[in-house]
Amino acid sequence: MPRKPKKPCRYPSCPELTEERYCKKHQKEIDREYNKSSRPYKKLYNSSRWQKLRKHVLTKQPLCVICLGNKRINPATVVDHIKPHKGDVKLFFDINNLQPLCKTCHDRKTAKEDGRWGKKGVVYGYSQ
Repeated sequence: MPRKPKKPCRYPSCPELTEERYCKKHQKEIDREYNKSSRPYKKLYNSSRWQKLRKHVLTKQPLCVICLGNKRINPATVVDHIKPHKGDVKLFFDINNLQPLCKTCHDRKTAKEDGRWGKKGVVYGYSQ
């Protein structure tokens, strides 16, 4: 079966031809930058302290609080920070700042707070 022709790497001024978006060298660089910026608080979410607290919150209240407020019954799968912690460890582990939500409600709440998943104030269109 014939393959698609190779195209230039999308990294600025890279002449390499590739079947992917970036050549192997630049793909590693792009991945590294993405990992640095995508989840700066990842270590907090991976801690055993958070896992235990999350499990406690979901055991204590197994239903989504937003859905319950709208007279629906949905299981909670996500523990949400009511007030965004932005890396504040004390606020991150404050049990009074946590609420159980279903994934749909959590995603909707986060999108409203962050303005389209972290792009607050950005209007879709072409940048110059």
